[in-house]
Amino acid sequence: MTRTFNTVGIMGKPNNPAVAETAGILHEFLLTRVMNVLVEEAIADGMTPKPELTVSREQIGTKCDLVIVVGGDGSMLNAGRLLANYEVPVLGINRGYLGFLTDISPQDMVKKVGKVLDGKYIEERRFLLHATINRESDEHETQNVGEGHALNDVVLYPGEISKMLDFEVYIDDQFAFSQRSDGIIVSTPTGSTAYALSGGGPIMHPNLNNVVLVPMNAHTLSARPIVVDINSCIDIYVGETNPHNPQISCDGQITLPVKAGDWINIRKTSRQLWLLHPQNYDYYKTLREKLGWGAKL
Repeated sequence: MTRTFNTVGIMGKPNNPAVAETAGILHEFLLTRVMNVLVEEAIADGMTPKPELTVSREQIGTKCDLVIVVGGDGSMLNAGRLLANYEVPVLGINRGYLGFLTDISPQDMVKKVGKVLDGKYIEERRFLLHATINRESDEHETQNVGEGHALNDVVLYPGEISKMLDFEVYIDDQFAFSQRSDGIIVSTPTGSTAYALSGGGPIMHPNLNNVVLVPMNAHTLSARPIVVDINSCIDIYVGETNPHNPQISCDGQITLPVKAGDWINIRKTSRQLWLLHPQNYDYYKTLREKLGWGAKL
C-alpha cells in the first residue's frame, strides 16, 4: 500500500554551507508537494531564507511521515540512531564523501524525491546494536556505567596511540578467544563497508542478520574476522592488566570510557532504521561506484 507523506521533515549536518544550500532547494520543492515541511532547528539557522516551521531533533520523529537527511553517512548515522525510536521512514541526500546510506545526489534530488513522494521507492530495515558497560562496585555489585546504540559498529580501542589491549571475547556464554591487539570492531552489515572494511572485514549484504567481529592489528598472525548470528550475545571482558584508558565508540560518534575489569555486553536491539531508496536503487552498483570495482567486460 502506498503511503501518503503529508508532513516531511528535513535534518542534516549543521554549520555546513553546502548542506544548507541543498536543504534550501529541497525545502522549496517540498513546499510545492506536501502539506507541511518541518526543518530541524540546527540546520534551519544556516538556510536562506530561514524556514518558517522549525522543530527540535526530539520533535521531528514524532511529527513527520517522512524525514529526509541531507549530509554524508555520518549525518545519517547520527539521525538514524534517533529516528529508529520512531516508526518513520528516512531518505538520504548525499552531501558527504561516500554516500552508502545517503544515496541520492543533489543533482538528482528533485526528480528522485518527487518519485518517492509518488510512492515509487524501495523499503529497507537496518538493525542497531546496543552496547552496555558493566562494572563491579566496591560492594561487589554489578552496575551499568554506560551505554550506547550503534547503526554501524561498536569499537573497543585503547584510547591512546601505540597502546595495546588485552581482552577476552565470549559468544553466547562460550569463551571464543583472548587477544592482545589495538582493539576489536563489532560491526553490523550496515557498518561492514565502513571501519570494519578498513580493518580487513568482509562486506555483508544489508539484508543479512549477522554481525562481524574484526580484530584490529592483533599481535598474532592467526587473528581473523568472524561472522556470527545477530541474535548472539557478545560479551567482551577488558583484562585487568590494561593500565591506560580504553574506550568504546558507537558509530565513531559516541565515546564511553572503559576500565580494566569491565564487561562490555553487545546485543541486537528491537530498534530498526527504516530506510527508503529510489526505485532504481542497486546495492551492487553502489559498491562498484564507491569502491572502484570493475564494470561489465
